[in-house]
Amino acid sequence: MANPISWMIDMTSTRRKYIIPLLLGVLLIGGWTVYHRLQGQSPAGGKRGGTQAVPVEVAPIERGTIELRRTFSGTLEATARFVVAPKITGRIQQLTVDFADPVEQGQVVAVLDNDEYVQAVAQAEADMAVARANRTEAQSALEIATREGQRVETLRKRGVASESQLDAARADQLAKRARLAVADAQVTRAEAALETAKIRLGYTQVTAQWTGPGIMRVVAERFVDEGDTVSANTPLLSIVSLDPITGVIFVTEKDYARLRPGQPVILTTDAYTGEQFPGKIARIAPVFRQAVRQARVDLTIDNPQSRLKPGMFIRAAVVLDRVTDATIVPAPALTTRNDETGVFVVSADGNSVAWRPVTPGIREDQRVQVDGESLTGRVVTLGQQLVDDGSAITIPANATDTGSHRKAAEK
Repeated sequence: MANPISWMIDMTSTRRKYIIPLLLGVLLIGGWTVYHRLQGQSPAGGKRGGTQAVPVEVAPIERGTIELRRTFSGTLEATARFVVAPKITGRIQQLTVDFADPVEQGQVVAVLDNDEYVQAVAQAEADMAVARANRTEAQSALEIATREGQRVETLRKRGVASESQLDAARADQLAKRARLAVADAQVTRAEAALETAKIRLGYTQVTAQWTGPGIMRVVAERFVDEGDTVSANTPLLSIVSLDPITGVIFVTEKDYARLRPGQPVILTTDAYTGEQFPGKIARIAPVFRQAVRQARVDLTIDNPQSRLKPGMFIRAAVVLDRVTDATIVPAPALTTRNDETGVFVVSADGNSVAWRPVTPGIREDQRVQVDGESLTGRVVTLGQQLVDDGSAITIPANATDTGSHRKAAEK
């Protein structure tokens, strides 16, 4: 006879083999039933919400204007930048302006030590005086030689002077005329040297001479201090124009084709929270940067009070497209069924829904332009995953037109 203990162990193992699968089967059937009830179907099949009304939220379908807006990040740059540099070498004796100071076109902004150049002017003036004296002497000598030649010619006609004496007088007259020409050239050279010395002396007064519009600008940077010795073309100051000011943004290929010069732009910056600055597109780059696949776009912004400064971070909002008579639905109303985008339109009595395929267009915040047939009335914005074409619905009183309430709340 078998051992009782062993027999009991065998019976327990056998029961476990059948009980565990049985329990798993019961759990699977229960879970399947609960799942289909939540989906609005019975385990045997049927449409979603076929007999039981599904609670949903709805919103009205609108007709109106919708805009495609894009906001681009960028920075501000000065419209024009002029670097002041001396044309000669010298020691900076005085700087008449500093950064943030306004500068008028032609204003003296720096003065160099001019002792050497004053002396050069004095030397050139002395050389000029010598050259003029030599010219006066040559002029007098020519006049004497001319009178002597006339006298010899008269004597030759009377037979008193010989032909050789006449030739000698004429040769002397030509020599004196050549000497006068040399003296004239020396005077011209001395005048040029004096003018050059004066110009170089004038270079010790460093002025802000820029080209382009605007008679007033502002000093952006100072690169040297008083007492520094600088060579020619060493940058002293950077002077910029702030009105108008230039905004720089970069756009991708997706938005590039929708931009055009003169297009209005609204700018905002963290420096002036809540304020907007109008501008327009000035230039669009004809090429894309290969590294980032973006093109540069320059904006022009009026800045009469110079509140906007170069280097500020900006956000530029541009209207890329605008439709005036569009069919508009809330973005949550869009859903996908069988790889097709559409909306569920609520029937006139509010008791059922109908599936309407649509083609989405412009999206503005939570509003989407759609094209399709029979798009009037209201659409389902919440709960559409539980309904199908022709499904019964119920609209809770406190959930009617929630899309409108949400939009009003956002405003």
